[in-house]
Amino acid sequence: MLRPEPEGGYTALVPALPGCVTHGRTIEEAQAMAKDALSGYVASLRKHGDPIPTAEGRFSKGGKRCRP
Repeated sequence: MLRPEPEGGYTALVPALPGCVTHGRTIEEAQAMAKDALSGYVASLRKHGDPIPTAEGRFSKGGKRCRP
C-alpha cells in the first residue's frame, strides 16, 4: 500500500506484516524499497523460525498453514 506524504514522497506499508514500513521519493522508489523491506522481513521471520503471515491472514510455517 502506498500513501502519498504531505512533505513529499510516499510511505509504503505492508499491512500483513506489522512494522514493515518504508519510504521513497517517487512511487517507483517506494515500490522498490517495499520489495526490499518485505524480503528482509520474511528472511528475519524464517531465520527466527517465526510463522510467515499470508494474504489471507493466516500463517505459514514449514510449508504448512496454521491460524495465528
